[in-house]
Amino acid sequence: MSKYASLFAEPASIFGSRREFLKRTGSGMGILALAGLLRDQGLLQDQYLSAAEDSAGTSGLAVSNADDRSLHPMSPRPGHFPARAKSVIWLFLNGGPSHVDTWDYKPELTKRDGQELPGFDKNTGFFTDQVGPLMKSPFKFERHGRSGAWVSDIFPHQARHVDDMAFIHSCFTETNNHSPALFEINTGMSRMGFPCVGAWVTYGLGSENRDLPGFVVMYDTLGRGLPKGHSQNWGAGFLPGVYQGTALAAQGPPIDNLARPQGLTDGDQRNQLDLLAKLNRRELERSPGEAALAARIEAFELAYRMQTTAPEALDVDRESKATKALYGLDDPKCTHFARQCLIARRLVERGVRFIQIYSGGMENERSWDGHQDIVKNHGGFALETDRPIAGLLSDLKGRGLLDSTLIVCNGEFGRLPIVQKGGTGRDHNPHAFTTWFAGGGVKGGTHYGQTDDLGHKAVVDRVSVNDLHATILRLIGIDHTRLTYRYNGRDYRLTDVAGNVVAPILA
Repeated sequence: MSKYASLFAEPASIFGSRREFLKRTGSGMGILALAGLLRDQGLLQDQYLSAAEDSAGTSGLAVSNADDRSLHPMSPRPGHFPARAKSVIWLFLNGGPSHVDTWDYKPELTKRDGQELPGFDKNTGFFTDQVGPLMKSPFKFERHGRSGAWVSDIFPHQARHVDDMAFIHSCFTETNNHSPALFEINTGMSRMGFPCVGAWVTYGLGSENRDLPGFVVMYDTLGRGLPKGHSQNWGAGFLPGVYQGTALAAQGPPIDNLARPQGLTDGDQRNQLDLLAKLNRRELERSPGEAALAARIEAFELAYRMQTTAPEALDVDRESKATKALYGLDDPKCTHFARQCLIARRLVERGVRFIQIYSGGMENERSWDGHQDIVKNHGGFALETDRPIAGLLSDLKGRGLLDSTLIVCNGEFGRLPIVQKGGTGRDHNPHAFTTWFAGGGVKGGTHYGQTDDLGHKAVVDRVSVNDLHATILRLIGIDHTRLTYRYNGRDYRLTDVAGNVVAPILA
């Protein structure tokens, strides 16, 4: 007798009789199969699938509580507007890259090199006792593309793509410290516990591929650690846990327990999951508002499906030699980041909704946090990222995917135009930083906003973090004022009570 036969030894307690059990499961299988096919094509609402599963007598995933998300929380859903982009790849330069040394050329800073900055508030940066004079950029700037964009020479590969990029030079944030700044740029709030952008996007739209996570995160793989705040930066906060980012491991297998345990057959595992789902579903029926339980059920099912789909999706060795070279996998200086960018393209091809890649680890010289030596710090990280990012843009464009993929690139804040005493680096600057967008729905070759002549503060068409988030959501088809979630008696949204779409950069 099968070791699972005992599960069905007394079907009367569930189905009334063995005959009813056989009748309901047998006659309902065709309906269930048809419903699943229609759902995968986006032609069937989740509530109809739920009815089909009930008719077939199967365990399913969950029952509805607040809305149809509780049954299949990652099923694709329409946005508020026709989407310009289907997916987002966020390239995050962790640590705070210097805008005046990358994309925001300031000739006046060169003229006034070594002079004091009149009226400077020493509390602007993090190290209040290390305030030095103005320091010109040690990098050379040149114009590129038809748009004539000024680009630092640390980005020779990305410079060839400026006509596909829309630059916002007037971004600012509310804090000069890494952890709260990371929380703010990721969640809209400078304190922990709130859902990040990727969680909001997948909550609102779901994912086109239910066999892979809808939101994937990749962080530093060279042993430099996680960004400050760790997984809180890609957490779901008070949203159901299924919407949090799935972080790929820095070393070893990218996802733990991806391979099925030795000796466990597919049928055995399927039976185990069906039993777990049945027990969890009963509990969910008794506690319909238990979002964590619904997320756990979906997590079990997703993990099972990923054992087949994820290894193939993450295997960059399947790519051609030319494609690998395009990203820089043949260059030891950038192989790790190149691999992540190539994985991002493979995930986008397979319908993953939101991907975030972190360049740089915990702090200081292990990230874009160039306090002591801006040439060594930014020059080194540029070597790691420039060719892979340019390769990603070229590859997406060549495959016809750039129009449907939104690329975002920035850090948590900028850096000051003055030198930090004791070295040749720059301190944090919350008053100004640059963000560039490319791809889905963006007007390439555009520049929006300005900082002052020295790059100290955003002064023309200032853009807040809420504005950036509203713009990302708009490009992917969401009205940021209408994407809400009720928690503790209040309707929350990513942009809180602020935020305006930066319309001039939209195509």
